[in-house]
Amino acid sequence: MERKAGVLLPISSLPSDFGIGDLGHKAYQFIDFLVASGHSLWQILPLNPTEEHHGNSPYFSISLFAGNPILISPELLYEEGLINKELLENLKVEGTNRIAYGKVYRNKEHMLRVAFENFKEDEDFHLFCQENAYWLEDYALFSFLHKKHKKPWWLWDEEIKVEEREILKEKFTQYVFFKQWKALRDYANSKGIKIIGDLPIYPARDSVDVWANREIFKLDLMAGVPPDYFSPTGQLWGNPVYNWQKLKERDFDWWIKRIKHSLKLFDLVRLDHFRGFSAFYQVPYGEKTAERGWWEKAPGHDLFERIKEEFHQMPFIAEDLGTIDQEVIELRDKFGLPGMKVLAFAFFEKNSSHLPHNHSYNSVVYTTTHDNMPIRDWFLKELDPWQRARVLDYLGYAPQRINDALLRLAYMSVAKYCIVPLQDILGLGEEARINTPGKAKGNWEWKLKEMPSEEIKEYIGFLSEIYGRNG
Repeated sequence: MERKAGVLLPISSLPSDFGIGDLGHKAYQFIDFLVASGHSLWQILPLNPTEEHHGNSPYFSISLFAGNPILISPELLYEEGLINKELLENLKVEGTNRIAYGKVYRNKEHMLRVAFENFKEDEDFHLFCQENAYWLEDYALFSFLHKKHKKPWWLWDEEIKVEEREILKEKFTQYVFFKQWKALRDYANSKGIKIIGDLPIYPARDSVDVWANREIFKLDLMAGVPPDYFSPTGQLWGNPVYNWQKLKERDFDWWIKRIKHSLKLFDLVRLDHFRGFSAFYQVPYGEKTAERGWWEKAPGHDLFERIKEEFHQMPFIAEDLGTIDQEVIELRDKFGLPGMKVLAFAFFEKNSSHLPHNHSYNSVVYTTTHDNMPIRDWFLKELDPWQRARVLDYLGYAPQRINDALLRLAYMSVAKYCIVPLQDILGLGEEARINTPGKAKGNWEWKLKEMPSEEIKEYIGFLSEIYGRNG
């Protein structure tokens, strides 16, 4: 039976001299680290473009197809002769464990403009533009107009002269991103590493996906989740919900293109907010809280039947977290999709499905996710005394380092895949949290200052070996 282990680390959180992790040499070093430690999975977060005024969230992007320009490696551009040594040095940012987004956006925009001016169009570039025209044409135009107007597309009124050279620059930026990404993914695969990507369920309202495909969205409604234990007024995400009836009439063509695009980039795809394919929560546009929303059915069975026609292997992971009912479970299991088991969710209720003795083989076990507090401070700061006592009772002892104990629980689980955020491996706390849902600022900023040590590599290599996950 297949048993694999992997690490969750977004590209942006890799160590870097340039203010943010990127697709350059450190990414290759991280792949080597995974190989040397007996791991064969690397889970990243979405690669889509981010914006400072949207909190730098890759789940609130202007495009579900485009790559994020700020993840492009300056070193690789220099090695290609597209920027010079002086510019490369000027792009360096003092090393910290926080991403200085303002500086990074400015630096990368300048870098890409210089690289574009030095670039000579060739057959490879033209082939890329041709093969990706189905999303790239709209994206390049939208990105240009978005920067010119500096406001959401539904507020655009004045005419702006389209500058073909600027449109070409947007295409060049995407060409460079996907060229660097393909080289990195090919390297990972050559070393036996599979990359798990992420498919956000919704685009941002202010996105090319909505702008160019308005008929498949309901712009008078917003996605979110209802009030619950964690949020008394619920969560408003702001994304428009899908017009599933229209999508069904079109034989889900837009979704098939999305999936096909994602499977060109990743070996496995995590389907974000999987419960939204069974039923989704919607709130009238303009509401200030999610309290006045309601649930509506989605044609998940029809959609996944159509997906299975195209992609027989169904290489997906269902992010089946949140308000899960029997219909969500039946949808997941009908198509044989592994679900997620998160140890940080295991001790809030009696006999939780997230407790290791309730795990099933066709699942993926995590200590925490990118939306959680790292396990060290989850134990110290988020749990009540009685919950901490339950954790210790379950373990049968009081460990010196709670993250080590929970790591072992994850690795020994019967789940076929075990994926652990690097923060939990390193024993970091709240300072290394990636995202706090509902918090507007300060998310997506954590990054490594340096690569994990030899000691860490040997430690997780031991865990992978002892629990039969090193292949």
